[in-house]
Amino acid sequence: MTTSADERARELAQLPFRNAGARQGFIAGTTASLRDLQANRELLSHLVRRELKSRYKDSTLGFVWSLIRPLTMLLVYYVAVGQFLGAARGTPSFAIFIYCGLTAWTLFAEAVTSGTMSVVQNAGLIKKVYVPREVFPLAAVGSAGFNFLIQLVILLAATAAAQQFPTGSRWFYLPLAAAVLFAFSTTLSLVLSAANVYLRDVQYLVEVGLALLFWASPIVYPWRLVEEHLGGTFWEQLYLANPITLVVMGFQQAFWVAGDSQPVPADLGARLGIALGIGLVLLWAGQRLFATLQSNFAQEL
Repeated sequence: MTTSADERARELAQLPFRNAGARQGFIAGTTASLRDLQANRELLSHLVRRELKSRYKDSTLGFVWSLIRPLTMLLVYYVAVGQFLGAARGTPSFAIFIYCGLTAWTLFAEAVTSGTMSVVQNAGLIKKVYVPREVFPLAAVGSAGFNFLIQLVILLAATAAAQQFPTGSRWFYLPLAAAVLFAFSTTLSLVLSAANVYLRDVQYLVEVGLALLFWASPIVYPWRLVEEHLGGTFWEQLYLANPITLVVMGFQQAFWVAGDSQPVPADLGARLGIALGIGLVLLWAGQRLFATLQSNFAQEL
């Protein structure tokens, strides 16, 4: 028994030392983190698949549930807000209008919610073996991205069924808005997942924040109502500073063909481009913050 333990100790001693702390420097540290993620890309892929399978484990309908929730939300908002409260009046193809926003919002909310919990939920693995901790929030974003693609197909099918399939230059808005959406979703997933290790109240703050952010974006009400009440004021600019607001309007510009007659910020494309640049910088800074905080994950967990 002793000999076996000694042999195991010698084998462990020969393994290369892996520092779980922050890599030094923004450039060198980022490069090292990217190399780690590249070396563990199969693990990341496995975690995405595991996330998807565990979510619908023992479920008869399986991935159909990824559509039921947004479709249920669509029905509720279409009836309650569109019909009962009259938001559908003056808003052509109100169902497609809402689903444009819900498609973007569902990805953001799912990525941030799952990403916040990702490190804590994988505490057992983190305490046993070294892996780049970033793979856990990234797997949450990847899982949300898979569901996003399914909903995007449904949205395209709906536009085709309504004979309002998007064509021409409006497709420019889809990759731009999607890039902004993924940049901010990934940034928040990284930062909040690290913060949640040290302060478990973060997960509850995220729920409250998402509820507020939903109504601070033109998902179930059109931009024209915001313009009517806030046009030309500081509050309008503050409203437009919300990247999710820009993403939602970007998706509406891409897919809501019947809304071409509706007002939209004249500089929406430029604002999305600026938001993408800011999002990429924040993503870089967020990863470095995550790398700094990850050194004590095992102790905190």
